[in-house]
Amino acid sequence: MKIFNSITSKKEDLVSIEKDMINLYVCGMTVYDDCHIGHARTFISFDLFVRFFSYLGYKVNYVRNITDIEDKIIDKAKLEKVSFSEISDRFIFSMHDDFSKLNLLSPKFEPRASENIPEILEMIEELEANKFAYSVDGGDVYFDINSYEDYGKLSKRDQKELESGSRVDIDENKKNPNDFVLWKKSEEEPLFDSKWGKGRPGWHIECSAMSKKFLGETFDIHGGGLDLKFPHHENEIAQSECCSGKTFANHWMHVAPLNVNGKKMSKSLGNFATIKDVLKKYHPEVLRMFFYLTHYRKPINFKENSINDAKNILDKLYESIRGFDESKLEVDKSLSVKFNNSLEDDFNTPKAIRVLQEINQQINRQVSVDNSDLWKLKGSLRSFANSIGLLLDSTENYFKYSGDSELENEKIQEAIELRNEARANKNFALADSIRKELSEKGISLEDKEGKTHWKKK
Repeated sequence: MKIFNSITSKKEDLVSIEKDMINLYVCGMTVYDDCHIGHARTFISFDLFVRFFSYLGYKVNYVRNITDIEDKIIDKAKLEKVSFSEISDRFIFSMHDDFSKLNLLSPKFEPRASENIPEILEMIEELEANKFAYSVDGGDVYFDINSYEDYGKLSKRDQKELESGSRVDIDENKKNPNDFVLWKKSEEEPLFDSKWGKGRPGWHIECSAMSKKFLGETFDIHGGGLDLKFPHHENEIAQSECCSGKTFANHWMHVAPLNVNGKKMSKSLGNFATIKDVLKKYHPEVLRMFFYLTHYRKPINFKENSINDAKNILDKLYESIRGFDESKLEVDKSLSVKFNNSLEDDFNTPKAIRVLQEINQQINRQVSVDNSDLWKLKGSLRSFANSIGLLLDSTENYFKYSGDSELENEKIQEAIELRNEARANKNFALADSIRKELSEKGISLEDKEGKTHWKKK
């Protein structure tokens, strides 16, 4: 298995620290808004990696954090005149709803920054004690990038170039304009106690502390969107390796960005699309297929005709497994080798999809509708596609898909149970946001005699 390592800029054999085990950390959502299709590309890509690693026989310890302490969350809370936790809870619920519809595998751990403050403080204190960080009057703590000789090794940026070309606002408290905050003094929520006074952690230190807590000082793969490579991932490396004296992550994987109609997605340009928007029109696997038609390290352009092309390909694959008898599941070994080889070459999904299309063509050339060769081809198609999150639905359900206008009964009940739990914990903000979201989907709730009843409007 070869993967492209961003820190060495070349494909390398994946050699895990522990045999048959992969420890993977992915930077998750900052929860201040609904997830957009750029997020979908990143997290569907890592979902693919986890699925295929598992298909090859690895046990995957998958950690994907939630950033619930960040200035954008606080700013939105101020704008809406609510608590920051109301904003984060609302969009965590929305994120989980989106990810469930996309059929993303749940991570083994999904830590929130707000729940790991002791670990964050411990790391900051250790950096300061060893002269890698410094505090200034008033309680701010900064990481000193000049104290770490290898700063810039991931993004291939020289420290002197950083200093001369810095666009960071000048802060007279910093030794270097590019020194980054580890602890920020504050007098507004969210507030946490520390030896430097009340405040909150910086973004970068949150991920370093959480990855260390759940995966150790050195682990196999760290990943995220390409936009996080600098400064976020660069800063994670610096502070983590200064704390441990060890390599932080052995491999780095980055997913390239997504544009819409040839331009960077932006609400001001009117080309901004949330996951919820897209799923109103397309089956979730259509979006997955669309992403797979471009290698994860190449930029992708989201446009109507391209996603319709992906739908046409997926339609044909679903047609080919119509009436498939699961009891006759058998796989062609030569086709399995061909399919696996494509994905073992740094997840070459365009090549893997071509293998599925070739199998589909062989199925269509079969004259007899009931022979062992045909069932082996259909079994291969189903098995290989399932390993990357495709053809998991029934053919009937796939072609009946009508978007996000309704919730299945099971999903409605899950949302009601989450709302009842929130009410029991006196988290009325979250309870109200769940009720509002259900209402927008055409579901009304009635609390009566200790039970919650629902009906379609």
